[in-house]
Amino acid sequence: MTIPRRTYRLQIMLNADELAVLDAWRFERRMPSRSDAVRELMRLGQDAPGDSAEWPAKSADFGIIDPPID
Repeated sequence: MTIPRRTYRLQIMLNADELAVLDAWRFERRMPSRSDAVRELMRLGQDAPGDSAEWPAKSADFGIIDPPID
């Protein structure tokens, strides 16, 4: 199976605490790069139960430190 070439770049901004959480998660799983960790987290998020339409729509309401809003 051939993996499609990655031709799109996505830039995200994280604060120091969010980056520390991402790096800890990545190193715990021995992932080779932050990009690989973010792709895996996106895959896991797609497979997770729940409806994201219930979440607030403001960018400031989303983060990786605080739990999702119930």
